Amino acid sequence: MAATVRDVARRAGVSAMTVSRVVNNHPGVSAETRAKIEAAIAELDYAPSKIASGLISSRTQLIGMIVPDVSNPFFGPVVHGAEVEARRAGYRLLLCNSESDLRLERDYVEDLVQHRVEGLIIAPVSDRSAEHLRRLVTNGFPIVLLDRYIDGLPVDSVRLDNAAAADLLARHLIEKGHRRIAFVTDASNVSTARDRLAGLRKALSGAKVAFDDELVFRTTTDQLGGYRATQQILALSERPTAIFAVNNMIALGAMQALRQAGLSVPDDIALVCFDDIPHLAVISPFLTVIDQPAEQMAEAAAHLLLERISGSASGAAREVSFPGALIVRTSSGEAVPRRRRR
Repeated sequence: MAATVRDVARRAGVSAMTVSRVVNNHPGVSAETRAKIEAAIAELDYAPSKIASGLISSRTQLIGMIVPDVSNPFFGPVVHGAEVEARRAGYRLLLCNSESDLRLERDYVEDLVQHRVEGLIIAPVSDRSAEHLRRLVTNGFPIVLLDRYIDGLPVDSVRLDNAAAADLLARHLIEKGHRRIAFVTDASNVSTARDRLAGLRKALSGAKVAFDDELVFRTTTDQLGGYRATQQILALSERPTAIFAVNNMIALGAMQALRQAGLSVPDDIALVCFDDIPHLAVISPFLTVIDQPAEQMAEAAAHLLLERISGSASGAAREVSFPGALIVRTSSGEAVPRRRRR
């Protein structure tokens, strides 16, 4: 049987609390007593339990992270960046995938709290996530919102300047001659969807192009959602010359639907999106995208959280915004006039 803290205490002739003080490097233990305890630890080959020491010190060296879709290539570097920053500080990351399901997200929040995480990084499902997050904020639990924000929730946040990035991508399409641009996006209660739509509208307004609400298609932000929305787009009497996808998974679904319909990108219709897909870009540099510094954003989020946990940061909520980078490839094409369907 593995030695316990009580075994060490008996061998050293001290209390279990004194052993815990030495294990956690707390002051108030004489050099002589410390030497006895360290000798007992060596003799018994005692390995202190991080969970047990956390129960005593209220520190578990754990932080939680919840993302909406681990299958999305965007979240791979997000998780890696947060994990690396946490590990540097001696923390471990517990990851949960909410699958963009509000109820599942709420359950994971409760699970992580029960596992005594010291703080939480979360890309919330939507504005409705505020209901179960606000209780934690009220109790002083450290939270950092990543990628998405929630108005009125006073916590630190890290995200892309989505409106400016969408404006940049839309202006590129307009410069290519596109005026009729379909926008495939998430629900309006998701901040990224709102901000990227605002950026598109700004670009159209600046080019004196009327905004057409019928060209906004709301769907799930996965490949199936992109596929279904693109089928709706192709059924329009006047087909757009370009599709602006709110993320890379929607773009993949759009490509699937276009190929199934016998259409070519960009010859028949242009396609652009947010988030690069590095592996595909290496194999076939094709998609024009807004690239997000996902790993750096996650590192910044973890850094903010660790500052809140340690107490080195206090006061008002902080916002960190990153710029997006436009990567122009072949998929944005040149606008080709389309005949109205009869």
